[in-house]
Amino acid sequence: MTRLETRAVSRAFAGGVGVKNVSIVVEQGEVHALVGLNGAGKTTLMRLMLGMLRPDSGSVTIDGVGVGAVVSSAWASVGHLVETPFAYAELDTTSNLKMAAQLRLTAPSAVGNMVGAAVEEFGLASFANVRAGRLSLGNKQRLGVAAALQHNPGLVVLDEPTNALDPAGVILVREAIRRRRNDGAAVLVSSHHLDEVTRVADRISVMNRGSIIGTLEPSTPDIERAFFAAVLADDETRA
Repeated sequence: MTRLETRAVSRAFAGGVGVKNVSIVVEQGEVHALVGLNGAGKTTLMRLMLGMLRPDSGSVTIDGVGVGAVVSSAWASVGHLVETPFAYAELDTTSNLKMAAQLRLTAPSAVGNMVGAAVEEFGLASFANVRAGRLSLGNKQRLGVAAALQHNPGLVVLDEPTNALDPAGVILVREAIRRRRNDGAAVLVSSHHLDEVTRVADRISVMNRGSIIGTLEPSTPDIERAFFAAVLADDETRA
C-alpha cells in the first residue's frame, strides 16, 4: 500500500538547487532511504512532502489525498523530523515529549505511558528533567527522534536522524526505525551516510542536484563507491 507519493514535483529557488521533477513512492512496511550529498535537495523534498513548502508543479499525496487537503486526524498519524529537532528550549525533556504527544491529538489518558515508554526507548531517563536548551546536540537529537516516533506513526519522515549521535544513539535510532517498519509503518529516511542506510533500508533512491538519478540495492558491494560513481556520472552529464 502506498502511503506517500510525489509525482513530478518541482520547486525552484533563485539562489540555488531546488527539486526538479521528482517522483518517489514510500510503501507501507518499508524503509525507503533517500541518499545524496549535502545540498542535493533531500530536505527540500521532505518539506514539500509534508506541506511545509508548496511545489511549483507536480503533486504530493498521503494515502491518496493531496497534501494540502490532509485533515488533522490524519496528520496525527505522521511522525517527522526535518532538519531541526522538535524542542522548546525552556521546557524539560518530559514536557517536550508531552507537548509533542498533545499536538498529535493523543488522548490525555495515554500521554503519560507514551512519554514514559519514549524516555526508556531512547535512553533519555537521565535527562527527563533537564531543559532542552541545556541538552547536548546529540541528546537534543534523541529528543527530536523520540518526539517524532513516540506515538508509533503509520508514516515516518526523518531527515538525517542520526546527526550528532554517538554510536549508542545511532543504534537506538536504527532499532526504533526497524521496529516501526516491522509494525507496518512506511518510513522515508534521508542520509549521506551510506553505511548506516544499508542497515535499515529496503530500497535506496539517489538524489543529486535536486533530481532522483537512480537507485541502489542495500546489498550492493562497496555501495559508497557505487553511490559516488552515480553522482559523478550525473555531474558529468550536466557539465
